[in-house]
Amino acid sequence: MNALVEQPEFKLLLALGIGLLVGVERERSKGDGPTRGAAGLRTFALIGLVGGVAGLFGQPLLTAVAGLFVAAAAVASYRRSRPDDPGLTTEVAMFATFLLGVMTADRPQAAVAAGVVMAVLLAARAPLQALVRDVLTQRELMDGLAFAIAALVILPLLPDRAIDPLGVLNPFSLWRLAVVMMGLSALGYIAQRLEGGRRGLFLAGLAGGLVSSTATIAGMARRARETPSLTAPAAAAGVASMLSSMVYMAVLLATLRPQILAALAAPLLLGGGVLLAYSLLLSRGGTPGSGADGASGRAFDLTTTAFFVGLVAACTLLSRLLEIWLGDRGVLAGAAATGLADAHAAALSVTGLAAAGKLTDVVAVLGVLIALVANMLIKAPTAWVLGGPAYGIRVGLGALLLSGGILAGAAAGGLLSG
Repeated sequence: MNALVEQPEFKLLLALGIGLLVGVERERSKGDGPTRGAAGLRTFALIGLVGGVAGLFGQPLLTAVAGLFVAAAAVASYRRSRPDDPGLTTEVAMFATFLLGVMTADRPQAAVAAGVVMAVLLAARAPLQALVRDVLTQRELMDGLAFAIAALVILPLLPDRAIDPLGVLNPFSLWRLAVVMMGLSALGYIAQRLEGGRRGLFLAGLAGGLVSSTATIAGMARRARETPSLTAPAAAAGVASMLSSMVYMAVLLATLRPQILAALAAPLLLGGGVLLAYSLLLSRGGTPGSGADGASGRAFDLTTTAFFVGLVAACTLLSRLLEIWLGDRGVLAGAAATGLADAHAAALSVTGLAAAGKLTDVVAVLGVLIALVANMLIKAPTAWVLGGPAYGIRVGLGALLLSGGILAGAAAGGLLSG
């Protein structure tokens, strides 16, 4: 396939194909009669072909002349545009098609991919306009811009290294956690708006737990505080995030050290089964149809995000201090402290030590259990502080049931003896 792509004839066909693909959509949009648009299927096909020829010749002067000709044609097209369609979409598409045609000479696969995306954007005009004008609110737009700034502007500028004397506080990692939490909260907002308060939040909780259960619980807490009728569905979503988070951890453990997962099978299955039953029971609570009219409030709250990230930073510092204070015995203490912030990180750290032969599997299994139970300890107060008593009690009970199931399974399997 690579050899075929490198053939000049095939590159010309790709350039022509890009023009035809975009031209098909423009042909359907240009209208009929004397007021129809100037550029359609044949025009765009020729523009793509001209770009492909210019790219194959590789002469900058020829490419510039061809580009000026296409630009002049775009200007002429705009001057005779229909009065009811003064936009520049067709004219910009003409020049973009030419550039993609030129691009096929050096990067044919990228050019084709860009051509497909352009055709999709052109064809999706009506739904995109309806989304922006009729569905998306000004507040949602501002939230989206804030998230883009946090993820695409601020995050890449932060140093990806520890800056504190203990060597544990990484600004990039902490801000990335903030971005993840903002995204999880926005996911819950979108799911609630699309699917309604109950089912949408539950699905968002399952998805969020694959990244961070505690962050998901914190995000759902704001939903419960802003809309009291969503307290039960939001709590069900928070509890569901614990379940999916545990499943995700099991997959990671199987990848890193299958023996540890095998030893933990009984505790995880028992705790997961109890939690699943409880989350399904919670999801049936609340007023029927609550939240079905769409999401309320904002996609995310910066105060809640800052609180959670600060909590993680404090727990990380505590973990490091315990390791320094207790030495080798601090492995389990560190797992407990780290588990307060992130059970995945704590469990994988001790599992990695076992995989490297620096820790026995017995100690590693105990470390994972401690991390899981410790992580449950932080969920109840987080839910209570951010979501209120009603939300906190429901989520805290879920954490208690999961911890009890895990410990009962561990005791039955003899993991706590000795």
